[in-house]
Amino acid sequence: MMMKSHDKDRLFRKGLEAFNSGHFYEAHEHWEEVWLQTLDPEKMFLQGLIQVAAAFHHYSRANRQGTENLLRAGLTKVERFPHTHGGLELEPLRVAVRRWLAALEDGKDPTKEEIPRIERLGSGST
Repeated sequence: MMMKSHDKDRLFRKGLEAFNSGHFYEAHEHWEEVWLQTLDPEKMFLQGLIQVAAAFHHYSRANRQGTENLLRAGLTKVERFPHTHGGLELEPLRVAVRRWLAALEDGKDPTKEEIPRIERLGSGST
């Protein structure tokens, strides 16, 4: 049975709140529930977000290779979308992910404080 759009929206928001609170596994779980009920191109967009969330979950478990692989995979997907998509500011997230990848490739260890938040449209500070 297909999920109603307001249920998808609610789960999407719960995933966003979990991500921005540092609960990456929960974010991945909420978004995956929506992803299973979604068609492309939104499916690919969600998969990119899920992979970024999973990457930071791996980071929290000191799995550098998993972090790097999933950040790269997620970035490849979210790069295909405009600066803003799905009510989110994607460009700041992409910039942050590129910074993380560059640091990891240089053998540096970004800190937990450098994990990006995903801003909703119109919620960013000026």
